[in-house]
Amino acid sequence: MLSDGEAAELRSFLTIGTRPDVKAVATESLLGLSAHRDGCRFLHSKPELIAALVELTSDPSVAIVKDCYHILINLSADETLHQVIVNKVKVLPLLLKNLLDPGYLFSDQICTILSNLTRHEKTCRTVFEVLQEDIGLAKLVAIFCDENYNQKAKMHYLGPLLSNLTQLPQARTYMMDRDRYVIQRLLPFTQYKESVVRRGGVIGTLRNCCFDHTHHQWLLSEAVDILPFLLLPLAGPEELTEEENEGLPVDLQFLPEDKRREEDPDLRKMLLEALLLLTATKAGRRMLKDKNVYPVIRELHRWEKDAHVAAVCEKLVQNSPVDTNRSLFGDLESGIMVH
Repeated sequence: MLSDGEAAELRSFLTIGTRPDVKAVATESLLGLSAHRDGCRFLHSKPELIAALVELTSDPSVAIVKDCYHILINLSADETLHQVIVNKVKVLPLLLKNLLDPGYLFSDQICTILSNLTRHEKTCRTVFEVLQEDIGLAKLVAIFCDENYNQKAKMHYLGPLLSNLTQLPQARTYMMDRDRYVIQRLLPFTQYKESVVRRGGVIGTLRNCCFDHTHHQWLLSEAVDILPFLLLPLAGPEELTEEENEGLPVDLQFLPEDKRREEDPDLRKMLLEALLLLTATKAGRRMLKDKNVYPVIRELHRWEKDAHVAAVCEKLVQNSPVDTNRSLFGDLESGIMVH
């Protein structure tokens, strides 16, 4: 590891005015350090080096800037560095400013850093507070939903960022503000084919929002109509009876033979968890009954090979009574214990 003198010398090279070849050697050295735990621990005690890297994200050399962002991604993956990055280096205003730039080349890297920083509650709260001051959650959702916002970046990792933020009650409250149109914009992305990261971020966000029981009736109402967007990725090509089809939401009726379920078992599990959360209220249980959810879950369970997902199916059955004597999905247990 570097001595204090070597670290000070390295810091002197991390300036925009330094010769490009010298800067490249310095950033490559830090990139190597950031790739392992001991290096990250060393940099924890050298916030001036991290601050210098942040300054170099404005360097005219694309290669230098790319290295700096890669280092920041590595450092942000280490929870012990979060407070240094956020509170000592104060990186958030610059990251959010650059994220707003529709022509910024490194927006994907910024999304990844922000996603990393919001994985833990304390830093997540700080990110949310700064975000609300500088951009606002509604604007972040608008950027996320506009796939052409930045032609140089896909910005898929805004999805996990939104999912992380909505672990906070205040973020969920804002997301479900009935005077705004925020959560509704995310719903179509539960079936977004181009990126499992984006799709998973949205599903995680919706699942988190379902934790707030006071909003269940609104989420299930026509104002949001969340149920079809949770169910459709779980539905397969199986042929249902005409009576079963007619009881389903319109978007789930008479699905084509080539209909495919969500391929990722973790995302199927989150979708089921969202449905399970909605059964915590009487209104939610009644809506799931009225919308004839049973056939979709029945066929999913028959098809499901992942034991963890199947277990959530069973839990959903047990927590969704149709009346005091019979479960809403009372027949599900037959034929599903083979897995």
